[in-house]
Amino acid sequence: MNTISMLINGEAVAASNGASFTRLNPLDGSVATTAPAATAADAKAAVDAAAQAFPAWSAMGPGARRSLLMKAAHALEAKADAFAAAMATETGSSGLWAGFNVHLAADMLVEAAALTTQIEGEVIPSNVPGSLALAVRQPVGVVLGIAPWNAPIILGVRAIAVPLACGNTVVLKGSEMSPATHGLIIQAMQEAGLPKGVVNFVTNAPADAGEVVEAMIAHPAVRRVNFTGSTHVGRIIAGTCAKYLKQSVLELGGKAPLLVLDDADLDAAVNGAIFGAFANSGQICMSTERVIVDIQVADAFVSKFAARAKSLPLGDPRKGPVVLGSVVAMSTVVRCNALIDDALAKGAKLVCGGKAENTLMPATLIDFVTPDMRIYSEETFGPVKAIVRVDGEDAAVVCANDNAFGLSAAVFTRDTARGWRVAQRIESGICHVNGPTVHDEAQMPFGGVKGSGWGRFGGRAGIEAFSELRWITVQTTDRHYPF
Repeated sequence: MNTISMLINGEAVAASNGASFTRLNPLDGSVATTAPAATAADAKAAVDAAAQAFPAWSAMGPGARRSLLMKAAHALEAKADAFAAAMATETGSSGLWAGFNVHLAADMLVEAAALTTQIEGEVIPSNVPGSLALAVRQPVGVVLGIAPWNAPIILGVRAIAVPLACGNTVVLKGSEMSPATHGLIIQAMQEAGLPKGVVNFVTNAPADAGEVVEAMIAHPAVRRVNFTGSTHVGRIIAGTCAKYLKQSVLELGGKAPLLVLDDADLDAAVNGAIFGAFANSGQICMSTERVIVDIQVADAFVSKFAARAKSLPLGDPRKGPVVLGSVVAMSTVVRCNALIDDALAKGAKLVCGGKAENTLMPATLIDFVTPDMRIYSEETFGPVKAIVRVDGEDAAVVCANDNAFGLSAAVFTRDTARGWRVAQRIESGICHVNGPTVHDEAQMPFGGVKGSGWGRFGGRAGIEAFSELRWITVQTTDRHYPF
C-alpha cells in the first residue's frame, strides 16, 4: 500500500478534515494507494498558494524557468521504476506503456523548457502617427490542470509543463484512479527545485470531485482550465467554466478510425492497427476504435490482423512483461462485453478474443460491423475493436466522419497524394497517413474537434492556450486630438 500527500505551498499535507480515500488494484482488489480526500477549502488553499507564487514566478527570466524545467525532466526520468510500479498497481498498465509515458513526459518538459524563449509578440503598424503598437503575450495567472488515469504521466505533465513555461503557476488535480502516479510527477517537480506554490497538487475522493473542481474554477485567481478525460465530464467542465467565464482547453473522448484503402500496404496497415488498437489495452483517447477497410482487401487484411492480435501477450503486469495488462476496472469489462453481445446479436462476426470474466481482457476483433450496432458509434475504451467493410474511398470517408468524435485518425495507402487528399476530408484534429492513430510529440498541436473537445496542447499552440494576448501602445510623439 502507498500512502501519499497533497502539496500546497511547498508543504506535504493531508486533507484539512483528515479524510482519505483508497484506490484499489483492478486485478485483485487490494489497496493500491491511500490518498487525501480534499475539501473545497483545501482546493481553495491550493489556488491561494499558486496565486501568491505567481508574481515572482512570472517575473523570473526565461533562462531560469528553462533550467528548472530541464531539471524536472531529469528527475522524472530517474523515477521510471517507481512510475512503472505505481501504474501497474493502480491501473494495471504494462511496463511498456509506463516506459513510453515516462519517455514522452520527460520530452514534454524538455520542449516546455525550450518554449520559454519563444513567447513572442509583434509590432503592428498603427494609423496613429508616432504610435508604437505591440501585440504581446503575458502569463495569465493560475492554471488548473485536471489529468486522467489512462496515460497518467504524459497527461499529468502536459497539464502543467507549458503553463509553467509561460510563467503561470499551477494546481494539478490528480485522478482518483492514479493518485500515487500523479504524486510522483509532483515529487519530480519539487526535486527540481521549483519555488513554493508554483506547482500545487490536490487529490479528492470520487464523490467530492464536483465540489472540489467547482471551488477551484470559481476562484478568481484561476484564469485557465485544462482538462483531459471523457466527453461526458468535459461537458460538465465546459459548463462550469462558462458559468465563471473561464477559458478552457478540453481534450475529450475519441472513436478513432483507421482507413485501409484498396491500395494499402497490408503489412504496414496491420502493424499500425495493432499498435493503435491495443497499446494500453485500447485505453487511450487516440486508440484505433474502428478499422474501416475496403472490401477488395478486407479478407486478406482481417486474416493478417487477427493472427497478430491473437499473439499479443496478456497477463498481470506485476509478474512480468506483457503487451495487454489489466484494464482499469470491471466496468470496462461489463461495457465491452455488452458491446460484443449487441454486435453478435445483430449479425457481426467474432474474429478473435471475446467476452472476458475479469480485467485481463484479450485482444478482440468484431468483423462486419454495421451502423445499427452500438460498437459502431460508442467508444469501447478497451481492447475490443470494430471492423467495418466499405466499398471505395468515398464510402470510407463517409464512415470515418459518421461519428460524434473527432480526435485522431489514420489512412493507409501506397499513394501518398491520395492519402493527403483523404486526410483533408476526415473530420479530426489529428490524422496520420501511413501511421497509427496513437501518436504524440511534445511540439505538435494536439487536440480534437466535435465531441473530442477544443483548444490545442503542445508547442506554440500551447503558448497561445496558456498566455494572454495583449495590445499595448506607446505614444512616441505628440498626439493630435480632435477636441
